[in-house]
Amino acid sequence: KELRENYNYNGYIHLKSIPGASDELQQKAGLYADRLSVNIEIATESNLKMLAPDKNYSSILNPMDTIKLKIAENKEERRKYRHAPRFSPAGQSTQLIIGATPDTDMHILNLARDLYSTKNLKRVYYSGFIPINEYDKRLPVLSVPPLKRENRLYQADWLFRFYNFKIDEIVNNDHPDLDLDFDPKLSYALRNPWLFPVDINKAGYETILRVPGIGVLSAKKIILGRKYSKLNLQSLKKIGVVLKRAKYFITCNELKQPTVNELSPENMKKILLSDNKPKLKINRIKHKQLSLFEAS
Repeated sequence: KELRENYNYNGYIHLKSIPGASDELQQKAGLYADRLSVNIEIATESNLKMLAPDKNYSSILNPMDTIKLKIAENKEERRKYRHAPRFSPAGQSTQLIIGATPDTDMHILNLARDLYSTKNLKRVYYSGFIPINEYDKRLPVLSVPPLKRENRLYQADWLFRFYNFKIDEIVNNDHPDLDLDFDPKLSYALRNPWLFPVDINKAGYETILRVPGIGVLSAKKIILGRKYSKLNLQSLKKIGVVLKRAKYFITCNELKQPTVNELSPENMKKILLSDNKPKLKINRIKHKQLSLFEAS
């Protein structure tokens, strides 16, 4: 409130609510913050109670419901009264700590999906556990934070939110944790080689979207582009398809590359792992920031 009214700050504010905060405080907070969040932190209530005995799921989920209801009410109010004050216009989010408890990726992603659908969350953030407390035996002993696992969870989150994957296609009882060597879409393709290769010039949008190396924008461009002519290797490059992965899972006019079925998933893994090894260059090292979803 002080930032908004006393300092006239109009930038983005993300305010985190303490579990158990009153409805009145939640409602006031949403008038000043762009986004509100109540962090659930741990994927099971039993593990939450072990690490944070003062917390419970009801003290976290109930405020989420309050925020969800208030956002919906505010949208309706603003339809009727254009100048009504906005309430948390960027929605609400939450955070899950990864690696502090033995919860599987399957359990974490199922919880995230349920929170998206029942609480209308804008984002679930995944944060790798950083060991800083050596004397508390309840906490795991980790040499490094599980940052690669954190990244894989973000990629999996993207798949079921924007690529129409079901959770059990990404992780299931046979594969409860994400593959750290390969991104979730590539891992799915290697576990289901009979679905490939996909004919780029004939397959539907949903099928094309499941090809490693093809994102949402590229898939839409493929559907649009093939209305005018058959697509070939050069067409796919211009569209932005990542051919170093996609070439093993597609067919088109001139692509002679052996597919995943001809090479076998086992050999494919060896090839892909070899391709991903860093190549050192003497006297010249280029630094590149990797996109979080580059592997999709």
